[in-house]
Amino acid sequence: MANSIASVVTLLAGTFVLRPYVVGFLVFFLAAGTRDLGRARTLRFLLWGFVVALVAELSSTRVGVPFGLYHYTGETAGLELFLSNVPFFSPLSFPFLAYASFSLARQALGPGWAGTRAGRLRTVALSGVLMALLDVVIDPLAVRGGRWFLGHLFTYPEGGVYFGVPLSNFAGWLLVGWATVGGYVWATEDTRLGSPRLGITLYYLVLAVNLTVTLWIGEMLIAAAGIVVQVAAFLLLYNLTRVSPGRWSAERLSATP
Repeated sequence: MANSIASVVTLLAGTFVLRPYVVGFLVFFLAAGTRDLGRARTLRFLLWGFVVALVAELSSTRVGVPFGLYHYTGETAGLELFLSNVPFFSPLSFPFLAYASFSLARQALGPGWAGTRAGRLRTVALSGVLMALLDVVIDPLAVRGGRWFLGHLFTYPEGGVYFGVPLSNFAGWLLVGWATVGGYVWATEDTRLGSPRLGITLYYLVLAVNLTVTLWIGEMLIAAAGIVVQVAAFLLLYNLTRVSPGRWSAERLSATP
């Protein structure tokens, strides 16, 4: 028993050594979430998002749902912690990506997002879309992990139409984003939160790091496609903030010249 625990601890330490960028994003998320949601809610968000992502990955690597069928190569087995056939760090990444998307959606929809059932549903829906848009950059880079410090981590046996990534993968990210944020919003009765600004910073920090590495390995077309998608999304979000319910109250409208 003691040897098993020691082995898990050693492999977990190996995960942190091999994936320092994930650890950095995770620490940023914990700090941002604590200021925004509170410590207990942040930990619940982390645990719930981890469970949702782990189930999705275990299912996808076996039956292809919801991300499409893919396989982890296992090249780092014995060096980092695996949960069955899935590297521990992979489902651990989804909660902070979902939180960052949730933060950006809340900003776009305004402070009244939680005031009605329809507002909460819009926020959940937009959060999933924003998370899927992050993957427009993340997954094409990840399948080329052998060319940078990620390593040759996984493969889609049948490839995919978007730079080697199947479209089902983006649908899977959409569903995981909806399930993660939706589960949190449904379970949290008091939706009075803090500022989403640090979460928004996390969203664009993740995007910037992935775009930088994409350019570094010479994949200009992938980077260009990701930039076009994100610029279009930014412009749409900017316009959305101008018409979101709650942003233009009767008092503000009556005070406008």
